[in-house]
Amino acid sequence: MRDVAIIGVGVTKCGELWDKSLRDLYVEAALKAIRDSGVDRLDSMVVGCMSSGLFVGQEHLAPLLADYLGQCPIPSTRVESACASGGVAMRTGFLEVASGVSDVVLVGAVEKMTDVGGDEATYALATAADQEWEGFSGVTFPGLYAMMAVSHMEQYGTTREQMAAVAVKNHESGSKNPNAQFPIRITIDDVLNSVKVADPLRILDCSPISDGAAAAILCPADVASQLGKKQPVKILGIGHGTDTIALHSRENLAELASAGRAAQKAYEMAGKKPADIDVAEVHDCFTISEIMATEAVGFFEKGKGGPAVEAGESAIGGRIPVNPSGGLKSKGHPVGATGVAQVVEIVEQLCGESGERQVQGARTGLTQNMGGTGASSVVHILEAM
Repeated sequence: MRDVAIIGVGVTKCGELWDKSLRDLYVEAALKAIRDSGVDRLDSMVVGCMSSGLFVGQEHLAPLLADYLGQCPIPSTRVESACASGGVAMRTGFLEVASGVSDVVLVGAVEKMTDVGGDEATYALATAADQEWEGFSGVTFPGLYAMMAVSHMEQYGTTREQMAAVAVKNHESGSKNPNAQFPIRITIDDVLNSVKVADPLRILDCSPISDGAAAAILCPADVASQLGKKQPVKILGIGHGTDTIALHSRENLAELASAGRAAQKAYEMAGKKPADIDVAEVHDCFTISEIMATEAVGFFEKGKGGPAVEAGESAIGGRIPVNPSGGLKSKGHPVGATGVAQVVEIVEQLCGESGERQVQGARTGLTQNMGGTGASSVVHILEAM
């Protein structure tokens, strides 16, 4: 298999983008990535999206977006894995280039979530849970993650203040991101005193409903500098794992087993270990999920993720900066696009293009993207060439 590099990236602002359609957002991110790379052709497209049918009533996205981008008749494929759709799209694009099927692949991902009301958005998101057991019982994702949080607190002594510290850290980073949906600073007290959603989670523990898109251009690493004008970033390792969708079928609610397996595979493929990572973007759809994800990928021992964030170890300037983009919590969470947006942030970090939130000396980065409560998870390890 061939080595693969990223030679261009693009991302839109996240938020309630009333004046832009799903196809507008996708094309905006895709054109930014194409211009960033300088390529004059595409051989293939991979589209990540969770639920355009429920959010905007549009399926059959792959040819639609190829058409709207002016790329017909090249092959275009849509992939879906709930909130991990973007991460799986990246993996799919990687495999297409690595196998030699295509040389220049556009991996784009998009979600338009605010064209429906709150109840409809909640229903659409809940389809990523087990419908016959969890959905039928009326449980939604705040409730599911609240159960995970309670389990983590009981097993390891994780505190409400430690979870709140995740939100404070990510909003501090997000305040420096011009594309963030909520670029505002908050305090521990703000989080603890915000509206309760599902005990122990409060509204400021939860990522928002977002519109947005992200894109990346992939090509063989040995010709990256010839095809593109941007400093290439090599994809060193990829891991993909799954777990039961229903929480009641899992051995331990306080662990993200799929993320752990995906990380192990990615480290093995890359020839790296957690201590080699300089910067990371992990899936903080709720504050407890960042704590659990940092433990799953090996940054901290099980049960130590909470104390680590409280001590500033995962802040910019800390031992392992996590979510310098602001994460899903501050930057926003257009579910199908999140995995590619994470890759965009890491590529910009490794190229020294992140402005005020730049992690100094970053050479190797990691992304961890997951669907639902971690039933699917994808980890990428990237390194500047």
